[in-house]
This record gives sequence, C-alpha cells and structure tokens, in this order.
Amino acid sequence: MSEQRPVALITGGRRGIGQGIAFALAGAGFDLVINDLVRDAEAEATLTGIAERNARASFVVADIADLAAHSSLVEAAYDAFGRLDCLVNNAGVSVLSRGDLLDVSLESYDRCLDVNLRGTFFLTQRIARGMLEQAPLAGAPPRSIVSITSVNAELASINRGEYCLSKAGVAMLTRLFALRLAPHGICVFEVRPGIIRTAMTAPSAERYEQEIAEGLTPIARWGEPADVGRAVATIATGQLPFSAGQVVYVDGGLNLPAF
Repeated sequence: MSEQRPVALITGGRRGIGQGIAFALAGAGFDLVINDLVRDAEAEATLTGIAERNARASFVVADIADLAAHSSLVEAAYDAFGRLDCLVNNAGVSVLSRGDLLDVSLESYDRCLDVNLRGTFFLTQRIARGMLEQAPLAGAPPRSIVSITSVNAELASINRGEYCLSKAGVAMLTRLFALRLAPHGICVFEVRPGIIRTAMTAPSAERYEQEIAEGLTPIARWGEPADVGRAVATIATGQLPFSAGQVVYVDGGLNLPAF
C-alpha cells in the first residue's frame, strides 16, 4: 500500500456505528484516522478489523467537546497520512437519563450540545479549512463530510429533548456546510440512523425488540452498524455526485409517515 490513498477521520470510531463505518471505508479503499475518548480493547478490535481489510489506521485520543484539543487532534490526523479527504462526524452522546422534558438538567443539556453539536461544528469548520487549503487527491473520490445524526433530528422524543435538539442542530449544520463547500467540490451529507444495535440502544433493547415485532418499522429488524457504514461509504466514494446537503435515512422506514 505504498500509493497515496484517500484518508478519512472518524470521530467516535472505536466501536458501534463508528466501527461499522470504519470497516466499510477500509473496504472501500480508505486509510483511516480513528478518534475516540480512550484506546481500549474495543478500539484494538476495530484497528485489527481495519488491518484485515488491507487498510492502514492511526488512533488519536481526544474529546471533541474540548475545543482546545481540536488543534492537536487535527494535527495528529494530518500527521498520520499527510492529508484528510473525508470527515465522518460520528461521535455523540445520549441523555444522562430519560425523563420529563420539564426536568431536563443543565448538565445533561450541556453535555449533549457540547459533544453532539458544538464540538462537531467547530471540528467541521477546522477540517473544512484544511480541505480547502489542500489539493484534491488525483483519481480519488471527491472530498466529503458526513455527519451521523438520528431520526430524532426530526422525530420528537419528549423524554430526551436535549438529544433531539442537538441532532436537529447537526441537520442544519449539514445544510450550511453543504452550501459553503459544494462550489469547491466537497460534498456534505447527513446520515440519519434509526434503531441501530449498539451500546447506546442496549438499555432499551427489550422495548425496541417488542416494538419492532409489533410493526414499528416497515423493515422489521434492527439496524446494524454495517448498515450505516454502507451508507457512509456510498457517499465517501462519490456515488452521489449531483447531490448536496441531503439526508440519507438508515432507519428501516421509521421516518415514513403512515396512517
């Protein structure tokens, strides 16, 4: 693998949806920079899986909510392989506890907004500047920025309002950066998962199992991280060349209005 390959930075990439995205992009010809809060056994399993797909990977420990850490995160990401062609904004947190909208705590609100929206916005801004300063890789897919949100960017869940607000904000972030960057050949998309089998959904797994069995989604199964990974790889490999700022749903049809 001596030739220069496109490089993707995936935030929150050590497990779950991030791992599914990493494996899909590795299989699609990308080298990867994986960012997460810790480098643990799950991170090592992801790095091993990337290597098994004949891709190179570097791991950078950083919290995207810490804006002061963005400089070192981005510097380490560029140092790994010399460039960045794709940013996947996947890092995110849920609420500290589900409950009445009237009881949302400032701590939970700030945590959701700081990680899911504030950190994502300013990291995207910084990476976008770098993309504009560096020439596209010859023969590679167009550069891209993909943000992973949630069906809760549109569907309201009053027992986790702060999470919904943060994801709705990232939906607008996508449209804004798409308008700013499309003239420069950088495609910006939002991938909106539904019920995906991850550590985040594990506490509600029993309820989701029952609701899926009762017809919650037209495609009657859990989503898997690999489903989200395929959507991201479709975008990152330039398969949607005349689209910008669009939402790609990976939700089994959960978003479809029905009567």
